Amino acid sequence: MKKLLFIAICLFMAGEASAQYYPQPRRRVVRRVPPQRYQQQRYNDYFRPTVGVAVGANFSNTVDSYNADFSTSTIAGWHVGLTSNIPISYSFAFAPEILFSQKGYQAETTDGNFKQRTNYIDIPLLAKFKVVPGFNFLIGPQLTFQTSTKNIYDDGFNRVVETEYDNRGDKSFVAGVIGISVDLNRNVELRGRYNIDLSRNRTDGASLIPDYRNQVFQLGLGFKFN
Repeated sequence: MKKLLFIAICLFMAGEASAQYYPQPRRRVVRRVPPQRYQQQRYNDYFRPTVGVAVGANFSNTVDSYNADFSTSTIAGWHVGLTSNIPISYSFAFAPEILFSQKGYQAETTDGNFKQRTNYIDIPLLAKFKVVPGFNFLIGPQLTFQTSTKNIYDDGFNRVVETEYDNRGDKSFVAGVIGISVDLNRNVELRGRYNIDLSRNRTDGASLIPDYRNQVFQLGLGFKFN
């Protein structure tokens, strides 16, 4: 009996010595993030205001202030500017912007082709609604300030260009904007909008259309910085 006890003690001590001599494999500790913590982080990210830039194309013409059936031919331009997004709730945000935007139109007359290109500073003040994740609907007013106008007269033989810069700041208008945006990823969105002047644009007889309203279709990209 004493021999068996002595042999058992020796085996135990030998096993302990062997365990200390051969290093044991290190266990990998995996920290699990509770689901509610992840959801809270995403919730906080959504409520963080963002700023960005937008760039894209304009396709514009004009409609008569008194005759809805009248319109002019479309010309292409571009827009660029600064954007922002200020979340109010999970599905609603305030999205003010400031954009440089080219508008205008062209028309065929008995004297030839007439084209007008007008530059504006647009300030959309938009309400942004999240319809589903990644898809947003926007609507709101837009303040627009005319900065310069270029009139081009072309009768096939002569081409006359007249440029006028507005330094008085009295050519300002109010427009309405409606549009959508699609989040391509966290920092890039595809934008599509339609805006139309709500007030008459007077040209003081400088063009063939004394009173008109600009209407513009916009397509572009927005880049957001967190």
